[in-house]
Amino acid sequence: MTELLYQTDAYLREFHARVTAVEQGAVALDRTALYATGGGQPHDTGTLGDGARVWRVAEVRKQGDAVWHTLAGEGLPDIGAELRGSVDWERRYKLMRTHTALHLLCGVIWRDYKAPVTGGNMDTDEGRLDFELPNFSNELAQEIVARVNDEIAAARPVEVRILPRAEAFQIPDLIRTKINLLPEGIQQVRTVNIVGLDLQADGGTHVANTREVGRVTLLKTRSKGANNKRIVVAIE
Repeated sequence: MTELLYQTDAYLREFHARVTAVEQGAVALDRTALYATGGGQPHDTGTLGDGARVWRVAEVRKQGDAVWHTLAGEGLPDIGAELRGSVDWERRYKLMRTHTALHLLCGVIWRDYKAPVTGGNMDTDEGRLDFELPNFSNELAQEIVARVNDEIAAARPVEVRILPRAEAFQIPDLIRTKINLLPEGIQQVRTVNIVGLDLQADGGTHVANTREVGRVTLLKTRSKGANNKRIVVAIE
């Protein structure tokens, strides 16, 4: 099992870890601060080194309870090797800001329209969410994004907690997606709370305060069906 350091400290840039398994081109570690692709958020990049060599981390993926790090370059560290890891902070921080912007978007639409999320994805500078939102227009999308920027300016704290499943599911509207994506076997649920606006289950990385997001702009809208609408935003 890999300890997911980023779940409790998204600002951790360097860490030490031990290699627990090796496969072609990749290593699993006992702990990592590098985010593995999931929940619509892309993986981190960074480096792993043993003091003599440094490998660039090209991909991070979760497989079962282990996190695998695909390494660029010749050779691999041995099982049991002690490594120092480093996160590509510029990329990570953009992802944190974008992911928090999407939670603000989700929070505003849920608060004002009670519309569930039907899909989403993101990259470093932009992201999109799909909503079950009738009577949609570009003017409405502009109004929603203006409200998101108001919430950014409100400098709301962003709090992360890991709760027992039974306790987490006592929280009203914990799941904002139309389909519950939490597997039955998950006994600990990570929650992200934009205090006063949005509280939901989530596994991604976020900034500590909404003011860090910066300004959000509307890139485009799209109709995905009679009631299924898409909003694409970017951070400045």
